[in-house]
Amino acid sequence: MPRIISGMARIRLQLCLVLLTTLAATAQTPPAQSNSVWTLQPSHTTASLRGIHAVNSQIAWASGTSGTILRTLDGGRTWHPCATPPNATKLDFRAIWAFNARTAWAMSSGPGSQSRVYKTTDGCAHWTLLATNHDPNGFWDALIFQNPHKGYLLGDPVHHRFVFLSTTDGGLTWKPSQSLTLATKPGATGAFAASNASLVASPQNPILFGTTGAWIYRQTRHRTTRPIWAPILTPLAKNNPTAGIFAIAEGNGAILAVGGDYTQPNNPTGTATWSTDGGLHWHAATHPPHGYRSTVAWDAANQAWLTAGTNGSDISYDNGKTWHSLGNGNWNAISLPFIVGPKGRIGRLDPARIPK
Repeated sequence: MPRIISGMARIRLQLCLVLLTTLAATAQTPPAQSNSVWTLQPSHTTASLRGIHAVNSQIAWASGTSGTILRTLDGGRTWHPCATPPNATKLDFRAIWAFNARTAWAMSSGPGSQSRVYKTTDGCAHWTLLATNHDPNGFWDALIFQNPHKGYLLGDPVHHRFVFLSTTDGGLTWKPSQSLTLATKPGATGAFAASNASLVASPQNPILFGTTGAWIYRQTRHRTTRPIWAPILTPLAKNNPTAGIFAIAEGNGAILAVGGDYTQPNNPTGTATWSTDGGLHWHAATHPPHGYRSTVAWDAANQAWLTAGTNGSDISYDNGKTWHSLGNGNWNAISLPFIVGPKGRIGRLDPARIPK
């Protein structure tokens, strides 16, 4: 998230208050569920959920505020609370990543030491603290793993340069990138920890992350093999610190990025863009989602893209060029077939209700 003269903590508090006000206004008119593509599931929590990672259609992990971590082993029919990681009852777990029912990593987001990484190897009965952000000006935004050993972590800029950490031992040690090409650009003063989707790192494409100001940072390699980052401006909303790229995803030969301005949840302008050349060039959706979007995913089973935000969800059958509304509903993050949101909302995609 961005820093202004008054400091990061004050700005984050102001933005959180705006977001809470927006969510409260949205919650005053709950959507009808009869025609929703998302079937609500009992979570037995009121935590705001922003982390979700599906290992498969049956095993999934979710995370959120107040040290909340959940796990399901039966496709979401029952979600069980995990043990709270040590000294984490006040932490906001914005990211969760897992490869099976027993091993998972959870990352909390917050100023300074409130940003941490924990790991469990016994099905969330116990957690081990692996990493803590010791820079008081730091704020971690996203955590992803390519395999059980290799992972990446994205953080807001410190000393005008984005924080990018990598691990090759499952998170026991993290190596910070010293690349000067991670320097901020005009408007690129931070990333968003809205859905653990501002960073994408599949083995098939360059590593990408999105920022405020609608910038995509694309990792390439110099002829000496040293990674460098090329900032690319995209056609998403970019006019203030609450606007930019909130989520990036790959699939079907394309890369999609979504976002907008989360203080204007019903404004469709600058909410989706797409690329078919590995993120070198970006094109605005000709018919965008019907509001700000914080998450996006490729649904291979239904050959469609899905995106969601605080005012509903949308679907695209043409790699993000045109989007069609799937109705209202307050959501934060997708890992198909699951979706999560505020006040413990968890849904599961019902393929039978998807319009063809």
